[in-house]
Amino acid sequence: MNLEELVARPFATLPDLIREHAAENPHRAALVQDDRRVSYGELDAAMDRVAAALQRDGLHARDAIAICAAASIEYGIAFLGALRAGIAVAPLAPGSTADSLATMVADADARLLFLDAPVAGLLVPVRDRITARPVALDGYGAGPAFDEWLAPAGTRPTPVAIQPDWAFNIIYSSGTTGTPKGIVQPHAMRWAHIQRGTLSGYGPDAVTLVATPLYSNTTLVSFFPTLGLGGTVVLMARFDAGRYLELAERHRATHAMLVPVQYQRLMAHPDFDRHDLSSFRMKFCTSAPFRAELKADVLKRWPGGLVEYYGMTEGGGTCILYAHETPDKLHTVGRPAPTSDIRLIDESGREVAPGETGEVVGRSPGMMTGYHGQPEKTREAEWHDPEGRRYIRTGDLGRFDEDGFLVLMDRKKDMIISGGFNIYPSDLEAVLLAHPAVAEAAVVGVASERWGETPVAFVVARSGTAAAAEELMAFVNERVGKTQRLAAVEFVAALPRSGIGKVLKRALRDGFHPKETL
Repeated sequence: MNLEELVARPFATLPDLIREHAAENPHRAALVQDDRRVSYGELDAAMDRVAAALQRDGLHARDAIAICAAASIEYGIAFLGALRAGIAVAPLAPGSTADSLATMVADADARLLFLDAPVAGLLVPVRDRITARPVALDGYGAGPAFDEWLAPAGTRPTPVAIQPDWAFNIIYSSGTTGTPKGIVQPHAMRWAHIQRGTLSGYGPDAVTLVATPLYSNTTLVSFFPTLGLGGTVVLMARFDAGRYLELAERHRATHAMLVPVQYQRLMAHPDFDRHDLSSFRMKFCTSAPFRAELKADVLKRWPGGLVEYYGMTEGGGTCILYAHETPDKLHTVGRPAPTSDIRLIDESGREVAPGETGEVVGRSPGMMTGYHGQPEKTREAEWHDPEGRRYIRTGDLGRFDEDGFLVLMDRKKDMIISGGFNIYPSDLEAVLLAHPAVAEAAVVGVASERWGETPVAFVVARSGTAAAAEELMAFVNERVGKTQRLAAVEFVAALPRSGIGKVLKRALRDGFHPKETL
């Protein structure tokens, strides 16, 4: 298959692309996990069995299913097979609470719920709230085993003509805390991701090592282009730095999509430099702040290019930093992608002057339809320019430098207003991380009788070091302005993180109980 001709099409669906790869190279590996290998021919046939089983069970195009489980070959087959039937997939985070999962399954209007044994156990207290019929991906749990549920081998589903605006998946933005919002992404958006994949070296000889969860858009923006362009995906159910390095060397991985905390743990692994990683073409990062010092270390010690994506699951524009091409811009998240229009606006919705800080908003061909069943939330997430064009609000604060690179300041909701002054936690975190005793740090604003809000730091100490809270607080406060000074430093064993590595600052804030009035 000629990749240039493939991506030049106005529209194509992922299930149809997989069918084409199966016809052209049926024996090429599509999915690999541990000692198991599924070829494109086998994947295509299994997707038919899933689609036919869903149709047998009364589901129709534009219905929805949910999947909540650890990453596995069965997970991938269920997801892709549902797409072939024109059915939207809601991949849910197993680390969510039982209440949140029940809410998300209901919000998605999911007719079936594919799960594994740990999730089945988690959901026992809320089973009466879930009307979706369960299917056990691992063969254990409340419902028929996946292998038994599938339509008989050789079954072909009724063909479905998928349209570009149909829902591909529903990604939930806050399954651990807060009210879950289902981000509806259409097939056209995923097709745009596949089309741009050739620019990053995806193709039939690509091998992508996936070590982030399949419910995360971070993973899916790498998972789908790999398969859509005929490459191989190697799955890890759980990330482990040592195991990741072994698998990367064994499978001659060419592509990686990792979050910053995973890069941090890989680069700190004592055996990192002993592994042959010369097969890598491109490594990607997104989802959380990526420190310039860590980017520089990756560039120095890990072969292949390094690309940072800045954007939202909701879509609305992307900035791209080709770190290997612009090593003097590692403190930025790059320039807007060619198809993205990124603006900065103030509190009143007006664009800010060049060089000033504002909230990042963006538009592009890849934008969510909206939040599922929540039109008010959808409107809150949108900004329209004077010509009426629709942009998505990010909630992030940033400014463009003189070369058009975006410098992020902080999340708007995380910005601390202390005594009327704006304090950006990232500024204080950068100072803390310069101390030799600090491995990780997060700064949050907490209530203060004197200042309204005041910054408090939570620190993970570097192994083999010792530093008192007072020492760290003095270290920071000597290096920042008077209005930025820390009010307290708390040591923690680990920072609370989501399944894709984002620090859960709300959990830190809610769990902080000062010994004295701040």
